[in-house]
Amino acid sequence: MKPKVIIILILLVLSLIFVIQNTTIVEVQLFFWKISMARIIMLSFLLLVGFIIGYLVAKFSEERKPAK
Repeated sequence: MKPKVIIILILLVLSLIFVIQNTTIVEVQLFFWKISMARIIMLSFLLLVGFIIGYLVAKFSEERKPAK
């Protein structure tokens, strides 16, 4: 396996363990909205958003590299 794939799998497993251990209900406040949700849902959503942003940044930075 490539080192990049191994690192991604390790990070995925660690993220899964972290999310599973945090299942309590939390209240999130943004401006005047208050939302109560399970911490597992919030962490899963934030991890997904982080992966999407990381993917998009990598994709767009690849396109801007000059051709050799």
